[in-house]
Amino acid sequence: MQELERGDSGIRSVASVQGSLVMFPINEYATEEQKMKWLPGLANGDLLGCFGLTEPNHGSDPSNMESKIVDKGDHVVLNGAKLWITNASAADIAVVWAKDEAGEIRGLVVEKDMQGFSAPEIHGKWSLRASNTGELVFEDVKIPKENLFPDIRGLKGPLSCLNSARFGIAWGAIGAAMDCYDSSLRYSKERTQFGKPIASFQLIQKKLAEMITEITKAQLLAWRLGTLRNDGKATPAQISMAKRNNVKIACDVAREARQVHGAMGITGEYSIMRHIMNLESVLTYEGTHDIHLLITGMDVTGINAFS
Repeated sequence: MQELERGDSGIRSVASVQGSLVMFPINEYATEEQKMKWLPGLANGDLLGCFGLTEPNHGSDPSNMESKIVDKGDHVVLNGAKLWITNASAADIAVVWAKDEAGEIRGLVVEKDMQGFSAPEIHGKWSLRASNTGELVFEDVKIPKENLFPDIRGLKGPLSCLNSARFGIAWGAIGAAMDCYDSSLRYSKERTQFGKPIASFQLIQKKLAEMITEITKAQLLAWRLGTLRNDGKATPAQISMAKRNNVKIACDVAREARQVHGAMGITGEYSIMRHIMNLESVLTYEGTHDIHLLITGMDVTGINAFS
């Protein structure tokens, strides 16, 4: 994820959704028949997936989602809409979360050719322009019960997916910061002012030194979180802290890098402004910057400040 986002946040988003938000819940919550039906194609790239949780009226409060499924015997009927969905119009399948008639959140797989299912693409984005982003619209979509995850109920399902994705983002954002730093280091050695490279000036060295220090700290945080995950000990609050911290560091590094590049930093000749625009989305998606702050606050105080 770090190396993919070193290229572009949008490319990392595609991989992050495919692995953490589509393959993870199928592997974790699906039946063996469902796993055999979808996982091989997702793993080898024959199938592309997307993840439907956020809605037009519900972003940070998914518990109040309006998408609903109604039991019709051998199938369910799905109605609702999901918004800001990565891979939406390009996906072959969508892992969707909706409420059943009892008000419980259920997970199910919607296939692109199902009648009543459409996925219009969102245009005019200034961020994540390399990523396909769209809406999922469900109008009386008839879905066989074989496509429902059998046992998972409530927010535990989608939030477990987000924990996996947020860990990937904690690594990915570092890659964007690394590219901005690398570009700044090269540019500062090549750009001459007052008869010498600007890398020889103290203020430029201060910027470069602080960039690489923050990148190193972010890598250590993500690495330690990874070792905890490998041991099954990483908590959702720790993942939130890493996501929030590392994306904020990447935003700060990118903005400092723009200053190092001067006016050239706003041009397409360098990747700085592209990273800055992409990171504005990364700062918000998979839990906003402030929501992750409140998760950490609740973890340390034991008091829920969300409501």
